[in-house]
Amino acid sequence: MGVGGVTVREICGFACALLLAACSGGGGSEGAPVSSGDSVRAAMRFNGGFGAGNDGNGYRGGPDPSLAFFAGSMGGIGNADGIGGAASFNQLFGAATDGAGNVYVADSLNSTLRKITPAGVVSTFAGTAGIRGSTDGTGAAASFDRPEGVAADSAGNVYVADTFNGTIRKITPDGVVTTLAGTAGVFGSTDATGTAASFNQPIGVATDSADNVYVADFGGSTIRKITPAGVVTTFAGTAGVRGSADATGAAASFNQPIGVATDSADNVYVADFGGSTIRKITPAGVVTTLAGTAGVTGSTDATGAAASFNQPIGVATDGAGNVYVADRGNSTLRRITPAGTVTTLAGAAGVTGSIDATGGAARFNQPFGVATDGAGNAYVPDNEIRRDGSDTLVLSSTLRKITPAGVVTTLAGTARATGGSDATGAAASFSFPTGVAADGAGNLYVADTDNHTIRRITRAGVVTTLAGTAGVRGSTDAAGAEASFDQPFGVAADRVGNVYVADTGNNSIRKITRAGVVTTLAGSAGVFGSADGTGAAASFRSPMSVATGRAGNVYVADTFNDTIRKITPAGVVTTLAGTASVRGSTDATGAAASFNFPQGVATDSAGNVYVADTNNFTIRVITPAGAVSTLAGTAGVFGSTDATGGAASFRVPVGLATDGAGNVYVADFGNSTIRKITPDGSVSTLAGVAGQRGFTPGALPGLLSRPPGVAVSGTSLYITLYNGVAVVQDCYRHHRRDGAASDGTDTIIAGATPPERRAGTNALDLSPPVDLDKPFYSAIHSLSGFQ
Repeated sequence: MGVGGVTVREICGFACALLLAACSGGGGSEGAPVSSGDSVRAAMRFNGGFGAGNDGNGYRGGPDPSLAFFAGSMGGIGNADGIGGAASFNQLFGAATDGAGNVYVADSLNSTLRKITPAGVVSTFAGTAGIRGSTDGTGAAASFDRPEGVAADSAGNVYVADTFNGTIRKITPDGVVTTLAGTAGVFGSTDATGTAASFNQPIGVATDSADNVYVADFGGSTIRKITPAGVVTTFAGTAGVRGSADATGAAASFNQPIGVATDSADNVYVADFGGSTIRKITPAGVVTTLAGTAGVTGSTDATGAAASFNQPIGVATDGAGNVYVADRGNSTLRRITPAGTVTTLAGAAGVTGSIDATGGAARFNQPFGVATDGAGNAYVPDNEIRRDGSDTLVLSSTLRKITPAGVVTTLAGTARATGGSDATGAAASFSFPTGVAADGAGNLYVADTDNHTIRRITRAGVVTTLAGTAGVRGSTDAAGAEASFDQPFGVAADRVGNVYVADTGNNSIRKITRAGVVTTLAGSAGVFGSADGTGAAASFRSPMSVATGRAGNVYVADTFNDTIRKITPAGVVTTLAGTASVRGSTDATGAAASFNFPQGVATDSAGNVYVADTNNFTIRVITPAGAVSTLAGTAGVFGSTDATGGAASFRVPVGLATDGAGNVYVADFGNSTIRKITPDGSVSTLAGVAGQRGFTPGALPGLLSRPPGVAVSGTSLYITLYNGVAVVQDCYRHHRRDGAASDGTDTIIAGATPPERRAGTNALDLSPPVDLDKPFYSAIHSLSGFQ
């Protein structure tokens, strides 16, 4: 249970299963983390650390700070507008084209409609990322709730299946959004006009030559038709009746139809998802099966019923009468001739990835739709999605382009690139790096969580594996590659070059010497608990962060025990603050204090320990005597407000680091920002924009996407992202946005049960809701053996 009887899952699902990225910023002199270190303090020639200087705004001469990628690669989800790979999305679903060759996509988990020009320039056509609603308005003033289908008519209007509102929306070429049919929040199968009609999870939409709109009403297993005047009828199928019957009108049946498309003769084609078939409906409502056999899944290229599909999700047509199918379960794009002959145009059945190539050499993750243009090119929203039991998560989302010859390229977005390659800069690869720390020489150490390794990065960006072997889980104490870890989350370095690791999956704290020799400092692999003791006699429960102090002590965020532990150089473990399994937000001394899923720790030169108290949305500080107080934020209040003390707010604070001037840096995972707290508790935003996700390098603030870790070294700030490490260089000043909140309000989680939320997936149970409902790591990092 959480505060006031609210469960952790109810509190927006934060870190329900050992899941959010826990990071430290390392340790240092009983606080002066060596992620800052003595060399860092010497390098801090300007007053007040990053962002505080002689002009009151952080400038003391020198270049403006800038954001860049340091090692690894960009990619993943976000909501950034930009050109090609600089843009980012969060689960693209449907796609459509207009006469000018622009592509419109339903950016479902951002609740926006995006527009991509033929040159790959991405803009937000309607809606605002992260704001769900049903408001009719123009451009950003309009709102949607996880739209999943999109179509365009001959006049350039765009139609949207606003799935979670249960409505069909219309957007003019000028961006004016109105509701064509249905009423937000009213679900059903009523045939009527305008708002009197109702839909049951509408997903696919298409238009014909008369500008009628056809809707794949997924929940009702029907195909609906809307005239330009908004009159809604059921074109084929009967609401609530699933099946595969070929017949006319209501006598026909479908099984969870998703995609719809029309041809020049106004025939309608349906991707019958549940039946794994492609259906055809004549203008008179006569339904036949064009290809595939109901209930038979596969990837066979053949004619008619001899062909097979695996969860076809999108359809489109070209001028020659060919039908294109986004075959989601096979990760391929299929093509059906007018005679019903099915071939695979691009991708290889059962082989996932994001490779630009020709035909079978190309790779898709999960195609979620398809659209075609006048030149015969196809456009496919491609999403990388992971599942962990009942949890799902979108990891990257791109728009692919396929020529008639099957040549595949990525038009917009960048696929997540993971791996364990040692190399320099962008040539290196990581798999969900989380904790990061720096030593006195400026080397970085990274907990490469899903590779189960500890990586080292020199100041020149040369990446090597210090200990462990990528993909090998274990608890072996040994040197270098012979050692093994299990989802390590936190790292810290001490003054003599030892590295300490919160080996989360092993419930232990490991130590790596400068020579790469790994030993277990405290805890035992496979044993979880809260016992104080020496070495293996002590126990932890999913520790997720470590920091070091000048006296050689190691501090641990013992996350699932809701405590902060202390380990002496001799391996003696004690509980510094909090009581095991007692969650709360009480400021007090020692065991009388309480925390709620703390995930980050850092120390300063005075011996104070700072705690990212994640599920309280606060930053706490513990004095050497064990007295706990709240430095910034208020327990139960999440937001992005820059202010002082309790007036400031955070949204899933995870990683921490300190500098020699006593400033604290926070990886505010939920806001996708890096925050700075001065010694007097004044909070400002240093990098990233609250509520916007992606990676935009250059002048600050730039954009970040859910950073889990932060470290300070010299005049640079290092930030872990899900594909590598970014750097804010020349931090003499930063962009100040004091007092600003992403939406102007904070959200309070009180002791009462939070307002009821709708189901945490879309209509297909394919994705989680965004932001608070499912933080980035909450479905992909668990100790249950996922991945």
